[in-house]
Amino acid sequence: MEHIGSESAENLLQELVAIPSPSGQEAAAARHLTDWMAAQGYEKAGVDAVGNAVGIRGDGERVLLLLGHIDTFRGQPPVRRDGRRLYGRGAVDAKGALCAFAVAGATVPVPAGWRLVVVGAVEEEAASSRGARHIAQQWRPAACLIGEPSGWERITLGYKGRLLLDWRWRGPLGHSAGRQVRGLEEALAYWGKIRERADRHAAADGAQYKRTHFERLDATLQALWNEDDGLYETVQMTIGLRLPPRMDPAALARECLACLGEGATLHPSAGEWAVEGERDSTLSRALRGSIRAAGGQPRFVRKTGTADWNVVARHWSCPILAYGPGDAALDHTPEEHLDLAEYLRAIAVLRGALPRVMAS
Repeated sequence: MEHIGSESAENLLQELVAIPSPSGQEAAAARHLTDWMAAQGYEKAGVDAVGNAVGIRGDGERVLLLLGHIDTFRGQPPVRRDGRRLYGRGAVDAKGALCAFAVAGATVPVPAGWRLVVVGAVEEEAASSRGARHIAQQWRPAACLIGEPSGWERITLGYKGRLLLDWRWRGPLGHSAGRQVRGLEEALAYWGKIRERADRHAAADGAQYKRTHFERLDATLQALWNEDDGLYETVQMTIGLRLPPRMDPAALARECLACLGEGATLHPSAGEWAVEGERDSTLSRALRGSIRAAGGQPRFVRKTGTADWNVVARHWSCPILAYGPGDAALDHTPEEHLDLAEYLRAIAVLRGALPRVMAS
């Protein structure tokens, strides 16, 4: 690195991880990051109208947007160093990628005609995706990198879509020996219908073709809760659906509404289409070349979760890929940690790739 040394880059990450920023509580972390960017030469750095941390270099018409997120999953395991590992909430998901964006963005030349924008978006871990929805209306980038853990040698080529189902049933209580409809049984019956729908999708092409995990409709039971007041029982259930490419979340929501049982209501939300990037775009070639130059072997991966990419893709037609250090299997876990050597390698990859994109 040029004027930002390895120690300074690592300190930024550790400081940002040490500031709790669960979705909806990102203000302190956003201020810290924008103060750092202002001190490192970003011509404009500040918090925007919805709380995103934004740093800008250059004033050209063509925009290279580095979109990370500054919020984290809930929970705050202790922040600590163990050798070259940094433990703490957000180290992997996804302050590691965001800090790599900020450091690399401060140390590369921004040619005339270009503007480099680094964003730490709020509420990515919430279904609202408030930060990304705001940014999608503010910019029309020529290329965009999404900051999510892929591992420093890998490039994320796509994310599955999403649909959340909030199911609710309320009915009169009855003795367990009686024949009254019971809410928990209704909930499990509806959950069975949704699982059957997912199984039908997996088997739609018969034995001739086996869908990959990225191509399947997946259903998970995320929450099931009941209570009664001595007269009536209330049962609530949340089901998460992960959608394969080309599956319309609105059409799927209508299917789920059509199979409701008597006395139940359903609120579908957070519907997002799956997204896939191009393997051979200018952005992809720049990343692959820089990974090789750093001694790595570039590979592509597709993720079964969702990201802010799912939100902005409907608004932008530019090349989009996701990249960042870390093992995504550690997301949201008590042992979330990032190898600092990998973090520095990702910064080196970005420092090589970003000028190539802006030279196109």
